[in-house]
Amino acid sequence: MFDGGRAERVTTGMREFYRGAAPALDPLGLFRELAGTVPAYRDFLASQGVSPDEVRSLADVPLMTKANYHERYPLPARCRNGSLAGCDMVAVSSGSSGRPTVWPRSVLDERAVAARFEQVFADGFGAAGRSTLAVVCFALGSWVGGMYTAACARHLAAKGYPITVVTPGNNVDEILRVVAELSPLFDQTVLLGYPPFIKNVIDAGAGWPSRATKVVLAGEVFSEQWRDLIAARTGMPDPATGTASLYGTADAGVLGNETPLSIRIRRFLADRPALATEVFGDARLPTLVQYDPASRWFEETGDGTLAFTGDGGVPLVRYHIADEGGLVAYPDMLALCRKHGFDPGPGPELPFVYVFGRSLFTVSFFGANIYPENVTVGLERPPLSDQLTGKFVIRVVEDADAERRLAVTVELAPGAAPSGTLTDAVAEAIRAELLRLNSEFAHYVPPAYQLPKVELRPAGDPDYFPPGVKHRYSRP
Repeated sequence: MFDGGRAERVTTGMREFYRGAAPALDPLGLFRELAGTVPAYRDFLASQGVSPDEVRSLADVPLMTKANYHERYPLPARCRNGSLAGCDMVAVSSGSSGRPTVWPRSVLDERAVAARFEQVFADGFGAAGRSTLAVVCFALGSWVGGMYTAACARHLAAKGYPITVVTPGNNVDEILRVVAELSPLFDQTVLLGYPPFIKNVIDAGAGWPSRATKVVLAGEVFSEQWRDLIAARTGMPDPATGTASLYGTADAGVLGNETPLSIRIRRFLADRPALATEVFGDARLPTLVQYDPASRWFEETGDGTLAFTGDGGVPLVRYHIADEGGLVAYPDMLALCRKHGFDPGPGPELPFVYVFGRSLFTVSFFGANIYPENVTVGLERPPLSDQLTGKFVIRVVEDADAERRLAVTVELAPGAAPSGTLTDAVAEAIRAELLRLNSEFAHYVPPAYQLPKVELRPAGDPDYFPPGVKHRYSRP
């Protein structure tokens, strides 16, 4: 089943990317194409009572989710023509069951993501005029972050940027070794990885200011105080042009990215919580990025969460990713800033998307989604189950040095007494089940950080387990 035309399609597509052109996304056109070429999508529309011929706007198209689409149909059926033949690589991410979800793609799918990296490297880091060592600190292997990042950085090098990529993965000693050997040969060094892990790398090394260090982050919301700490420890003169956070999913790669403009706006709002609440509808400070509607089309679903449309190995139309957040138009955001006496300066005239994180009680730790279902199994182990109610709250907490730890507050059964022995046993049981059930946790989180910090509280504790109130298993 050799595809003789594939080489020409790939060559043409990559030539367009290297010359600065990119295919524009037509969400409604993508819908019509998929209704005719993707077997699973045809059946999905029929099951929802939707006739493609009667759809006049994207609002007429049903939302797809992991539950009603990905988990319902086999992988080949979710690809064009019911075949994986058009995809040359797969990546995986953990689901709530711990079983990895497979996301196929082709090299042409990497163009949209490489464009987001280009915006970071070119506009923020000035990489067109500086030789750059890009150090990939994400986990390698089939996990989505490392290989995707390396591929996109190499596309930028092929396009003409003086970028050299090295892939030590999430091995601190190897990262420090290659940086010490190679960074003196470059004008700047860029570390790419999950926020707490990048901080570990920076704290373990030395000489960062002499390397003109920059960082690219993904997977977690962090504070502006944390950004300032990283900037101070690397000697970074301007955090807005020395850092960038990516907003992405394993489903479709990078969907948006911080720009110097969005960072300056976020830093302005971080010092004005009342104004931030007015903009975001919440006292929490979300990740704030800009996105290109010609690449990924975002929508607010009406319940405080987001959906997007994007092409790929498994094309997605109105895919409900359950991320809490919203959209702000470029002119509206700038008008709001100027109304309050702040000129954020120049930047791409692209809309903003803000993201608090996944809504389904998960927390993100070293880039791994920690699901309540995984923790529950540990608390159900006998004899622990005799002393616990099974209710808990998971959080990611920071100490005075901004070190992050996974914290789990657990409710004792009525009449049960807390003890150091019980606390240790609960922590060990949770760690064991996370390692067993959550493949991201096992591969992303360094062993020294895998044991959670456990606190036992009495039944009905008013701060964590108030009676008669719907329980939430996570907190910011």
